[in-house]
Order: sequence, then structure tokens, then C-alpha cells
Amino acid sequence: MLEKIIASGAQKNHEQKFSILIPSWNNIDYLKHCLKSIEVNSAYNHQIIIIINEGSDGTYSWLKSQKKYDFVYSPNNIGICYGLNACRALVTTDYILYLNDDMYVLPNWDKALLDEINEIGHKEFMLSATMIEPHYTNNKSVIVADYGDDLESFQEEKLLKKFMTFEKKDWSGSTWPPNVLHVDLWDLVGGMSVEFSPGMYSDPDFSMKLWKSGVRLFKGVANSRVYHFGSKSTGRVKKNKGKETFINKWGVNPSTFTNKYLKRGEDYDGPLEDYFPSSSDKLKVKFKKLF
Repeated sequence: MLEKIIASGAQKNHEQKFSILIPSWNNIDYLKHCLKSIEVNSAYNHQIIIIINEGSDGTYSWLKSQKKYDFVYSPNNIGICYGLNACRALVTTDYILYLNDDMYVLPNWDKALLDEINEIGHKEFMLSATMIEPHYTNNKSVIVADYGDDLESFQEEKLLKKFMTFEKKDWSGSTWPPNVLHVDLWDLVGGMSVEFSPGMYSDPDFSMKLWKSGVRLFKGVANSRVYHFGSKSTGRVKKNKGKETFINKWGVNPSTFTNKYLKRGEDYDGPLEDYFPSSSDKLKVKFKKLF
């Protein structure tokens, strides 16, 4: 696998704030749309690293013709775990930000995150932007507002006028992208866990690794907003049994971790306290292993 991966990187630019990692699997139209939103709606300059999985739809040839993006290319779909890890050697900033290609960042999304980072004043955190999605998915951290579920139906102008009018408080439980953390913390926990390849449940696993390292600040920033069209790639991939892998690895159900440890979607009220699995939590794990 390794000898087939091609990496193209740029020199360090001290004006860049984040290294934005974007996996893309034959999804060139959404990728271009995402990149345009970063260019137009960001307050700062950022390094952008694209993970090109296959790229047979023209993604690879198009990115080779561009001079402002770094990329990692694999002729086969290596998934997000291997893909994100392969980007590490190209990172030139202090912060790694993971973003999906089916997302559209909204004005000052990055300023809100950087302001929060500066206020925190240390490296032991994971922050997330707040997603706006067109459909309800039982995710308390999301703002539900339908401005289109694909590029053809996307109501960009209306969204740009309304996106900050939706009431939302900072929330607890940062785990899903868009998320950002210090590169030293990424290195401490060893990046993404490849046993979750191609990627299902790799997000809560990464958060659990941070938790085990002592991180207790998992915060969703309400003023950093991103529109998410919703799983334009995961519906095509053959999914791994990530839930089983998580339980066998950590001895806890992933829903217990996200809901009770991280309190995902609840109003943020400070760093999280230690959580120890209850008897009912342990029974859930035993029951899952039996069936």
C-alpha cells in the first residue's frame, strides 16, 4: 500500500492557521464546492491537504493542475483512517482540522474556532464546529434547517443570510468533524486507529484515545457553523463493524461513551468530569458480546 501513496506538499507558511485535512472519494463537485467555501468564507489563510481516494472522476488530474493545495493520493480507496494518517507528514501548522468534502463552511467559521483556542490557552482540547443539516438525525449537537440536501437544491444565498439567526449554545462532546486539535495531541495518541478502517466509529475511538490521555475539554463552538449535505460518500462504502471493534477495544458501548462520558449535544458547562461505567453500562457490553 505505502509505495502506491503519492504525497505532494508545500513549504511552511507562517500566516496559515490550520492544516485542513479533507478526504475525498470520487466526489469532485462537492470537493470543489467545499474548497470554494473555504476560500470565500474563511477569515484566515489555511493549509489545505486533500486525501484523494482513487480520484478516477478527475479529482487527481484536477488537483495536480492546482498550485495552492497539498494532497495525498492513493489509486485505491484507503479510507479515512489511513488517509488522515498519511497527511501527517505534510502538516505545516500547529493545528489539524478534519473536514468532510460534503461540507460548506460559513463566514468566520475559522475565526470562532481560533478565538476559542486562544481563550483556552493550552493544548489539551478538541473543538468542533456546529453543523447545520437539512434533516433531523437525533443528533442534539446539530442545527436542523433545510437549505438543500445536494448541490442542485442548495440555497446558498438564503443560507448566508440566515445561518447565524438559529439559536444554539456551545455544546459538549466534540467528536465528529469538523474538529480541530493541536498537532502535539494528534501525535500523542498516534492519529487515527487503522483497525477501524475504512472509518466507521473511528471518530468516537479517536475521542476515547484523547480521553484516556487526560483530555476533558470536548467543546462544540456554536458560532462556528458549517452546512453539511450529509454522507455523500459513506453510503457507497462497504462498512466495517466499528461498533463491535469499539466495544472489544474499550470495554464500553460507543453510545455510552458519547452520551455519558462526553455528554454530546448537551449545553457546555465546562471541562468534563471523570466518568466510571455503571453496572448497567457493563451489562450492555456483556449483552452485546453475547449476540
